Amino acid sequence: MAFTTPNKVFYFNKLGVCLTLAVTAVLSGCASDQSVLGNGTTITASDTARMTKSGFLSDYARLKPTKWGEGIQCWSEPNLRASKYDKVLVSRIVVSIAPPKDKDKEVTVDPSDLKTLTDYFHDVLVKDLKPQMQVVDKAGPGVVVMRIALTDLVPTQVQDSIAGTLIPYAFVVEASSGSATGRPAGSTPYMGETGMEMQFRDGVTGAVLAECRDTEIGRKYAADMNSGVVGAAQTWASGYLNSFQQWSYAKNAFDKWAALVAQRMAEMRGVSAEKK
Repeated sequence: MAFTTPNKVFYFNKLGVCLTLAVTAVLSGCASDQSVLGNGTTITASDTARMTKSGFLSDYARLKPTKWGEGIQCWSEPNLRASKYDKVLVSRIVVSIAPPKDKDKEVTVDPSDLKTLTDYFHDVLVKDLKPQMQVVDKAGPGVVVMRIALTDLVPTQVQDSIAGTLIPYAFVVEASSGSATGRPAGSTPYMGETGMEMQFRDGVTGAVLAECRDTEIGRKYAADMNSGVVGAAQTWASGYLNSFQQWSYAKNAFDKWAALVAQRMAEMRGVSAEKK
Protein backbone atom coordinates (compact mmCIF):
# COMPACT_ATOMS: atom_id res chain seq x y z
CA MET A 1 0.00 0.00 0.00
CA ALA A 2 1.37 3.42 -1.00
CA PHE A 3 1.32 6.27 1.50
CA THR A 4 1.23 9.98 0.68
CA THR A 5 3.56 12.18 2.70
CA PRO A 6 2.44 15.59 4.02
CA ASN A 7 4.79 17.25 1.52
CA LYS A 8 3.19 15.38 -1.38
CA VAL A 9 -0.29 16.26 -0.16
CA PHE A 10 0.71 19.91 0.03
CA TYR A 11 2.29 19.72 -3.44
CA PHE A 12 -0.79 18.27 -5.10
CA ASN A 13 -3.16 20.59 -3.21
CA LYS A 14 -1.12 23.54 -4.40
CA LEU A 15 -1.01 22.07 -7.92
CA GLY A 16 -4.82 21.83 -7.89
CA VAL A 17 -5.14 25.47 -6.85
CA CYS A 18 -2.70 26.64 -9.54
CA LEU A 19 -4.46 24.55 -12.20
CA THR A 20 -7.87 25.93 -11.24
CA LEU A 21 -6.59 29.50 -11.35
CA ALA A 22 -4.87 28.95 -14.71
CA VAL A 23 -7.93 27.44 -16.41
CA THR A 24 -10.31 30.00 -14.89
CA ALA A 25 -8.10 32.91 -15.95
CA VAL A 26 -7.95 31.78 -19.56
CA LEU A 27 -11.64 30.89 -19.85
CA SER A 28 -12.68 34.21 -18.33
CA GLY A 29 -10.35 36.20 -20.57
CA CYS A 30 -8.52 37.65 -17.57
CA ALA A 31 -5.11 36.57 -18.80
CA SER A 32 -3.34 35.81 -22.04
CA ASP A 33 -2.29 32.30 -23.06
CA GLN A 34 1.36 33.36 -22.87
CA SER A 35 1.21 34.66 -19.30
CA VAL A 36 -0.77 31.75 -17.86
CA LEU A 37 0.04 28.71 -19.98
CA GLY A 38 3.66 29.13 -21.01
CA ASN A 39 4.98 28.11 -24.45
CA GLY A 40 3.07 24.83 -24.87
CA THR A 41 6.05 22.79 -26.06
CA THR A 42 5.63 20.24 -23.26
CA ILE A 43 2.08 19.16 -24.08
CA THR A 44 2.89 16.96 -27.05
CA ALA A 45 4.99 13.81 -26.84
CA SER A 46 6.97 11.84 -29.39
CA ASP A 47 5.41 8.53 -30.40
CA THR A 48 7.90 6.12 -31.96
CA ALA A 49 5.11 3.72 -32.93
CA ARG A 50 3.69 6.34 -35.29
CA MET A 51 6.87 7.43 -37.09
CA THR A 52 6.10 7.79 -40.80
CA LYS A 53 7.87 6.52 -43.90
CA SER A 54 6.30 8.58 -46.65
CA GLY A 55 9.09 8.40 -49.23
CA PHE A 56 10.01 12.06 -48.71
CA LEU A 57 13.40 11.17 -47.21
CA SER A 58 16.22 9.34 -48.97
CA ASP A 59 17.27 6.79 -46.31
CA TYR A 60 14.99 5.80 -43.43
CA ALA A 61 17.30 2.94 -42.40
CA ARG A 62 19.93 5.40 -41.17
CA LEU A 63 17.55 7.28 -38.86
CA LYS A 64 18.41 6.77 -35.19
CA PRO A 65 17.15 8.28 -31.91
CA THR A 66 19.03 11.43 -30.89
CA LYS A 67 20.21 12.54 -27.46
CA TRP A 68 19.05 16.10 -28.05
CA GLY A 69 15.74 15.69 -29.88
CA GLU A 70 13.27 14.41 -27.27
CA GLY A 71 12.27 11.54 -29.56
CA ILE A 72 13.41 12.94 -32.93
CA GLN A 73 15.29 10.45 -35.12
CA CYS A 74 18.08 11.73 -37.40
CA TRP A 75 21.16 10.93 -39.41
CA SER A 76 23.82 13.22 -40.89
CA GLU A 77 26.81 12.80 -43.16
CA PRO A 78 29.87 11.75 -41.12
CA ASN A 79 32.08 14.46 -42.65
CA LEU A 80 29.48 17.22 -42.49
CA ARG A 81 31.06 20.64 -41.82
CA ALA A 82 28.02 22.51 -40.57
CA SER A 83 30.07 25.64 -39.81
CA LYS A 84 30.36 26.47 -43.52
CA TYR A 85 26.63 27.11 -43.72
CA ASP A 86 25.65 30.56 -42.45
CA LYS A 87 22.41 30.95 -44.39
CA VAL A 88 19.22 28.89 -44.48
CA LEU A 89 16.38 28.51 -46.96
CA VAL A 90 13.15 27.06 -45.58
CA SER A 91 11.41 25.52 -48.58
CA ARG A 92 7.67 25.38 -49.07
CA ILE A 93 6.18 22.85 -46.64
CA VAL A 94 4.12 19.96 -48.02
CA VAL A 95 1.38 18.08 -46.16
CA SER A 96 -0.22 14.64 -46.19
CA ILE A 97 -3.41 13.76 -44.30
CA ALA A 98 -3.61 10.51 -42.34
CA PRO A 99 -6.08 8.00 -43.81
CA PRO A 100 -9.26 7.50 -41.75
CA LYS A 101 -9.25 4.77 -39.11
CA ASP A 102 -12.84 4.06 -40.09
CA LYS A 103 -12.77 3.18 -43.80
CA ASP A 104 -16.40 4.24 -44.16
CA LYS A 105 -15.54 7.81 -43.19
CA GLU A 106 -13.81 10.27 -45.48
CA VAL A 107 -11.19 12.66 -44.13
CA THR A 108 -11.91 16.26 -45.13
CA VAL A 109 -9.78 19.25 -44.19
CA ASP A 110 -10.33 22.90 -45.00
CA PRO A 111 -7.46 23.98 -47.35
CA SER A 112 -7.25 27.30 -45.52
CA ASP A 113 -6.47 25.39 -42.32
CA LEU A 114 -3.55 23.67 -44.03
CA LYS A 115 -2.20 27.00 -45.29
CA THR A 116 -2.53 28.48 -41.80
CA LEU A 117 -0.61 25.53 -40.35
CA THR A 118 2.20 25.52 -42.90
CA ASP A 119 2.54 29.30 -42.66
CA TYR A 120 2.71 29.01 -38.87
CA PHE A 121 5.44 26.34 -38.99
CA HIS A 122 7.43 28.29 -41.58
CA ASP A 123 7.20 31.48 -39.52
CA VAL A 124 8.24 29.87 -36.24
CA LEU A 125 11.21 28.18 -37.94
CA VAL A 126 12.32 31.51 -39.39
CA LYS A 127 11.91 33.21 -36.01
CA ASP A 128 13.99 30.60 -34.19
CA LEU A 129 16.71 30.37 -36.86
CA LYS A 130 17.14 34.10 -37.51
CA PRO A 131 19.24 34.88 -34.43
CA GLN A 132 22.04 32.62 -35.68
CA MET A 133 21.63 32.48 -39.49
CA GLN A 134 20.53 34.67 -42.36
CA VAL A 135 17.23 33.42 -43.76
CA VAL A 136 17.22 33.64 -47.57
CA ASP A 137 14.81 32.83 -50.40
CA LYS A 138 17.32 31.45 -52.91
CA ALA A 139 19.77 28.56 -52.77
CA GLY A 140 23.48 29.23 -53.22
CA PRO A 141 26.92 29.01 -51.56
CA GLY A 142 26.77 28.75 -47.77
CA VAL A 143 23.05 27.97 -47.86
CA VAL A 144 21.48 24.92 -46.25
CA VAL A 145 18.11 24.13 -47.77
CA MET A 146 15.49 22.75 -45.39
CA ARG A 147 12.78 20.62 -47.00
CA ILE A 148 9.85 19.66 -44.77
CA ALA A 149 6.87 17.34 -45.06
CA LEU A 150 4.09 17.20 -42.49
CA THR A 151 2.95 13.59 -42.63
CA ASP A 152 -0.21 11.85 -41.42
CA LEU A 153 -1.69 15.05 -40.05
CA VAL A 154 -4.64 14.36 -37.72
CA PRO A 155 -6.88 17.06 -36.22
CA THR A 156 -8.19 16.75 -32.67
CA GLN A 157 -11.72 15.33 -32.60
CA VAL A 158 -13.12 18.23 -30.59
CA GLN A 159 -16.61 16.77 -30.19
CA ASP A 160 -15.15 13.60 -28.66
CA SER A 161 -13.07 15.68 -26.27
CA ILE A 162 -16.12 17.65 -25.19
CA ALA A 163 -18.16 14.46 -24.76
CA GLY A 164 -15.48 12.87 -22.62
CA THR A 165 -15.23 15.95 -20.45
CA LEU A 166 -18.96 16.00 -19.76
CA ILE A 167 -18.89 12.49 -18.24
CA PRO A 168 -18.31 12.68 -14.47
CA TYR A 169 -14.80 11.48 -13.52
CA ALA A 170 -14.09 10.48 -17.14
CA PHE A 171 -10.71 12.18 -16.86
CA VAL A 172 -9.55 9.45 -14.45
CA VAL A 173 -9.97 6.83 -17.17
CA GLU A 174 -8.83 9.11 -20.00
CA ALA A 175 -5.68 10.22 -18.22
CA SER A 176 -4.43 6.63 -17.98
CA SER A 177 -5.69 5.45 -21.38
CA GLY A 178 -2.59 6.55 -23.28
CA SER A 179 -0.11 4.36 -21.45
CA ALA A 180 -2.58 1.46 -21.34
CA THR A 181 -2.87 1.40 -25.14
CA GLY A 182 0.73 2.17 -26.04
CA ARG A 183 0.25 5.88 -26.72
CA PRO A 184 2.12 8.62 -24.82
CA ALA A 185 0.96 9.12 -21.23
CA GLY A 186 -1.89 11.60 -20.96
CA SER A 187 -3.08 11.18 -24.56
CA THR A 188 -6.47 9.88 -25.64
CA PRO A 189 -7.68 8.21 -28.88
CA TYR A 190 -9.15 11.47 -30.21
CA MET A 191 -6.06 13.67 -29.77
CA GLY A 192 -4.48 15.43 -32.71
CA GLU A 193 -1.12 14.30 -34.02
CA THR A 194 1.33 15.12 -36.77
CA GLY A 195 4.40 13.52 -38.28
CA MET A 196 7.37 15.48 -39.57
CA GLU A 197 10.04 14.46 -42.09
CA MET A 198 12.81 17.02 -42.58
CA GLN A 199 15.70 17.02 -45.03
CA PHE A 200 18.77 19.30 -45.18
CA ARG A 201 20.49 19.83 -48.57
CA ASP A 202 23.53 21.72 -49.80
CA GLY A 203 22.42 24.95 -51.51
CA VAL A 204 24.79 24.46 -54.47
CA THR A 205 25.10 20.72 -55.15
CA GLY A 206 21.75 19.61 -53.75
CA ALA A 207 23.51 16.82 -51.83
CA VAL A 208 21.59 15.47 -48.84
CA LEU A 209 23.41 16.51 -45.65
CA ALA A 210 21.06 15.20 -42.99
CA GLU A 211 17.53 13.93 -42.41
CA CYS A 212 15.18 13.74 -39.43
CA ARG A 213 11.69 12.55 -38.56
CA ASP A 214 9.32 12.57 -35.62
CA THR A 215 5.65 12.12 -34.79
CA GLU A 216 4.10 14.14 -31.97
CA ILE A 217 0.75 13.36 -30.37
CA GLY A 218 -1.24 15.72 -28.16
CA ARG A 219 -1.64 15.07 -24.45
CA LYS A 220 -4.90 16.25 -22.92
CA TYR A 221 -3.60 15.36 -19.48
CA ALA A 222 0.01 16.45 -19.74
CA ALA A 223 2.08 16.69 -16.56
CA ASP A 224 5.60 17.97 -16.01
CA MET A 225 6.37 17.48 -12.33
CA ASN A 226 10.02 18.47 -12.84
CA SER A 227 9.01 22.06 -13.59
CA GLY A 228 7.59 22.78 -10.14
CA VAL A 229 4.04 23.45 -9.07
CA VAL A 230 3.36 26.41 -11.35
CA GLY A 231 5.02 24.78 -14.35
CA ALA A 232 3.08 21.55 -13.83
CA ALA A 233 -0.18 23.49 -13.59
CA GLN A 234 0.64 25.41 -16.77
CA THR A 235 1.38 22.19 -18.66
CA TRP A 236 -1.79 20.49 -17.44
CA ALA A 237 -3.96 23.53 -18.24
CA SER A 238 -2.40 23.89 -21.70
CA GLY A 239 -3.02 20.26 -22.58
CA TYR A 240 -6.59 20.37 -21.33
CA LEU A 241 -7.57 23.61 -23.07
CA ASN A 242 -5.90 22.68 -26.35
CA SER A 243 -7.99 19.50 -26.52
CA PHE A 244 -10.94 21.71 -27.49
CA GLN A 245 -9.22 23.17 -30.57
CA GLN A 246 -8.69 21.22 -33.77
CA TRP A 247 -5.10 22.16 -34.59
CA SER A 248 -3.56 23.42 -31.33
CA TYR A 249 -1.50 20.28 -30.78
CA ALA A 250 -0.02 20.57 -34.27
CA LYS A 251 1.12 24.11 -33.48
CA ASN A 252 2.59 22.91 -30.18
CA ALA A 253 4.58 20.30 -32.12
CA PHE A 254 5.79 22.95 -34.58
CA ASP A 255 7.00 25.13 -31.69
CA LYS A 256 8.88 22.19 -30.21
CA TRP A 257 10.50 21.14 -33.50
CA ALA A 258 11.54 24.67 -34.43
CA ALA A 259 13.20 25.27 -31.06
CA LEU A 260 15.00 21.90 -31.03
CA VAL A 261 16.22 22.11 -34.64
CA ALA A 262 17.45 25.70 -34.22
CA GLN A 263 19.32 24.79 -31.04
CA ARG A 264 20.88 21.71 -32.65
CA MET A 265 22.00 23.65 -35.73
CA ALA A 266 23.62 26.25 -33.48
CA GLU A 267 25.49 23.51 -31.59
CA MET A 268 26.70 21.86 -34.81
CA ARG A 269 27.82 25.20 -36.24
CA GLY A 270 29.55 26.21 -33.01
CA VAL A 271 27.58 29.42 -32.56
CA SER A 272 25.09 30.77 -30.04
CA ALA A 273 21.42 30.37 -30.88
CA GLU A 274 20.85 33.83 -29.39
CA LYS A 275 23.68 35.65 -31.13
CA LYS A 276 23.03 37.09 -34.57
